[in-house]
Amino acid sequence: MKKWLLASAASLLATGAVQAEDAKIGVIVGFTGPIESLAPAMAASAELALSEVNDSGKFLEGVTLVPVRADSTCIDAAAATAAAERLVTTDGVVAIMGADCSGVTGAVLSNVAMPNGVPMVSPSATSPALSNVEDNGLFFRTAPSDARQGEVLADILTERGITSVAVTYTNNDYGKGFADSFDAAFQAVGGAITLTAPHEDGKGDYSAEIGALASAGGEVLVVLGYSDAGGKGIIQAALDSGAFDTFAMGDGMYSDALLADLGNDIDGSFGSIPWAEGDGATAFSELATAAGVTAESSYTRESYDAAALIALAMMKGGEPSSAAVAANLLDVANAPGEPILPGELGKAMEIIADGGEVDYVGATNVELVGAGEAAGSYRYYEIKDGAFSTVSFK
Repeated sequence: MKKWLLASAASLLATGAVQAEDAKIGVIVGFTGPIESLAPAMAASAELALSEVNDSGKFLEGVTLVPVRADSTCIDAAAATAAAERLVTTDGVVAIMGADCSGVTGAVLSNVAMPNGVPMVSPSATSPALSNVEDNGLFFRTAPSDARQGEVLADILTERGITSVAVTYTNNDYGKGFADSFDAAFQAVGGAITLTAPHEDGKGDYSAEIGALASAGGEVLVVLGYSDAGGKGIIQAALDSGAFDTFAMGDGMYSDALLADLGNDIDGSFGSIPWAEGDGATAFSELATAAGVTAESSYTRESYDAAALIALAMMKGGEPSSAAVAANLLDVANAPGEPILPGELGKAMEIIADGGEVDYVGATNVELVGAGEAAGSYRYYEIKDGAFSTVSFK
């Protein structure tokens, strides 16, 4: 230990670079709250990437990446801010994989990441408002904006010949941004929206909300909410009353827990979720399955990619620092360079160490555009016999 400290001090004097034995990476997702059934697989996927880097033996000499978990709650901005503050000030993380839901992500960015100069890579914060948020070059995301998902969901409804819908959304940044995008896109292609109404998460009874939506009418009910909270409650109330029997759903509704609770009752319903196909997606699925991680859960691929990009950016910058991540993440995410798939992070480290360039393709065909936003693609799915079935990719 003493020899390492002396070497580190000498390196600091010579180059200004700082290295530590442990480089801590925050993993902040909603272990409690409306996506708690999704969070464990998201966190495990991010940690899988960090373990792959460590196990390769090719990362920065003497440095081990160490994940530190924290609970964003998904919806409580104050709690998420406090958790992120502990990550930075107490645990000393140099980058954050997260947060997850859009509102808490914005809160962590403005209240913690920016004041402390800590970069964030969110795997699942999709609000269009985050595209232009002030971030001092510290915010990136591996999931595409709902500005695009609104168009995709509108296209799916049009393909199915549906021309009239009612819309309900969770009353937060995610739900409102998604609903605005969808409403504009659906009306632009000639669709009619009978009513757009918010719902609150955590209620025991959604009969009043369903009553208003049913009175307005519509061929299907569009549900832009959370599978572990109000979105599921809305669907259950609609089924109980017979108001609607078919639902078009956004990404927050995609979960095995929803199927476990509602089963065949929602057969014929459908929706969209950020997803990818190709060699990278296949490689991730095999890697995750072998490690005991639920590969097909929501935002597992994006979580792996977010953590991998943090590690690659550190390697490119030559040090496990916040500055290295912020300065180099876009370079390792995009062409030119050797394409890198899941399971090839050690190979990427070697290429960078030899002075070469990498183009991280990852599990989601990563391409970060603008100031660090994913271009992304979507899975159009339908529920058949109580299971998710792929219709196409968009």
